[in-house]
Amino acid sequence: MFRYIFSASLLATVFVMAPSHALADEKSSVQRGKYLAVAADCAACHTAPNGGKSYAGGYGIASPIGSIYSTNITPSKKFGIGNYSLNQFKDVLRRGLRADGAHLYPAMPYTSYARLTDQDIADLYSYFMKDVPAVDAPSPVTALPFPFNIRLSMAGWNLLFLNAKPFKPDPALSDKDNRGAYLALALGHCDTCHTPRNALMAENENLSMGGSPLASWYAPNITSSKRAGIGGWSSDDVAQYLKTGDVPGKAQAAGPMAEAVEHSFQYLTDEDIGALVAYIQKIPAIENSGSVNKSQTHAREAYGQAYSVESTLRGAENVNLEKGALVYDGACASCHQPAGIGSKDGYYPQLFHNTATGSIDPSNLVSAIIYGVDRTIGQKHYFMPGFGKQSYAEELSDADIAAVANFVLVKFGNAEAKITEEQVKEIRNGGSKPLIGRVSPYIKPFLSGLLVLAIIILAYLVRLKKHD
Repeated sequence: MFRYIFSASLLATVFVMAPSHALADEKSSVQRGKYLAVAADCAACHTAPNGGKSYAGGYGIASPIGSIYSTNITPSKKFGIGNYSLNQFKDVLRRGLRADGAHLYPAMPYTSYARLTDQDIADLYSYFMKDVPAVDAPSPVTALPFPFNIRLSMAGWNLLFLNAKPFKPDPALSDKDNRGAYLALALGHCDTCHTPRNALMAENENLSMGGSPLASWYAPNITSSKRAGIGGWSSDDVAQYLKTGDVPGKAQAAGPMAEAVEHSFQYLTDEDIGALVAYIQKIPAIENSGSVNKSQTHAREAYGQAYSVESTLRGAENVNLEKGALVYDGACASCHQPAGIGSKDGYYPQLFHNTATGSIDPSNLVSAIIYGVDRTIGQKHYFMPGFGKQSYAEELSDADIAAVANFVLVKFGNAEAKITEEQVKEIRNGGSKPLIGRVSPYIKPFLSGLLVLAIIILAYLVRLKKHD
């Protein structure tokens, strides 16, 4: 009798424990997925600025061929991914393929996410389906010019440039370095921004992390080169930059990098930051990934010293003072100080020994002036107003910005760098366009011309045939 009672009790315990274990596993998967979504920086692109709802899409990603809007990736069944199966979700991340069969543009970094492991994809799926609130609202429609509006064209691009295989650890690297490589090349997709691209906008793997234009900004060389990259930075420097976006005497994060620090890197565990730093510091040095690096004669953070024009401004000589100095005194000196030393607490950084003023490519300096700096780390909000058209402080013209940028470069940074009014205008309008962006306006007229020519030739041949 006792044996039957014991067997029944054991069986009941098994039935009770099984759902409990399943619930615990599900909760653990959701928690892992939440951390992975942060590490992958999904929120930065899939949340609209100025109070947009999390993961509801609507963020406009600047590209050489037009703005590409992020989509709603909440579990909304009407506007989001609520009807996606795990395999369909996997196709999005590995193949850039939506559930309806349409191809994504590589502004969504599926070329990096393709390296994600099956387990990580499953955990991400659990998080988005079970923990992210559904937002029943559409995101803006991406409308690129012909022929880029034909999404099927991405199938050919994928055949050429997509390697949809999960990450495989390198046996020659330690577990820590392999974790760092996975974070940099898959989850964190650092190569998406920091690697130069070819004429068809695919990453040049031979120049991985060698620096690349990024719309109005420039994602710098982060290889181990001491001249062109960050080889002169200590491990603590790199870790501090990733966690806070601020290393006094070296660099402050702005633009897309500030978004990455704010939404992703500051929340990573110290162990993962350490792994990422260890891998980055082992990336082979790239000295010449383009004209920018060829001209970078010293490390970007090595340039400049304090300099003040205050005494000149207060004297009679100010009538002959250059325009840049006058703009600096009126718009910049109150925060960065007349001598460019910044504030004592470092909230406003010094302008010398600063990568923004020491780079031969002044894009980040000009973009910071136009768009400002805005990042929140923990409870602290770092802010510098922009001086572009959206400015509530003071709108500066292209000529004003060129003048003050050149003044800052000469007095505090890399005097070899130069910026023209035309370059400021170009940066204000989204930066220099690669070949594919420059020729895109002419593709439709060219194809239309070919079609007209073909019709004329066909009509001529038909007429000849009738005549015969």
